[in-house]
Parts: sequence; structure tokens; C-alpha cells
Amino acid sequence: MNRTEMLARLMTQNISTTATPESLLTLRAMIEEASEMGAERALARLGLSDDGARDDIDELRELLRAWRDAKKGAWKAVMDWLIRGCLALLLVGIAVRLGLTRSLT
Repeated sequence: MNRTEMLARLMTQNISTTATPESLLTLRAMIEEASEMGAERALARLGLSDDGARDDIDELRELLRAWRDAKKGAWKAVMDWLIRGCLALLLVGIAVRLGLTRSLT
């Protein structure tokens, strides 16, 4: 029996009974079945219902992690170059201030 048939049977069973603990269990089972069906439908619409979906998600996570690492590395490199440039300008400024540039000409 597939999930659609199961949900239909549970709904019929719940309608024909009165509000008893068993009917509450039936209602809970209906909700669980409906939520699983909805989740499966959503995954199917996203193209993640096949057997390779787990591998696809793992690969996407790897790519995202690599992108974040590359972005972090790029910012670190930019900051390193900016700091080096500022230090070089500071050294040139000190050299000019001390008059060390006269000996170069």
C-alpha cells in the first residue's frame, strides 16, 4: 500500500470514529503520513528525490566550504598586501624624513 492510500484509509477511519484516544492516534498518524508525503513532494520538486541526492548535497556542501575558504584566503592576501604596502610607504617616509634619499642621488 502506498502512502496516498494509507492517508486515505486513516482519514476514513478517523471520520467514522468518535473522539477517543484511538481517534487521536489515528489523527496523529494521518498528520505524520501527510507530512512525509509533503516532504517527499518538496524534495521531488527540488530534484532531490533520486538515489544520488545525498551525494549531490554533500558535493554542494564541499563546494560551499571551498568557496568560503577561498574567499577567506583572498581577503587575507589582500590585507597582507595592504599592510606590506603601508609599511613600505612608512619606511620611505622615514627615509625621506631622515634625509637618507640624498645619498641615493
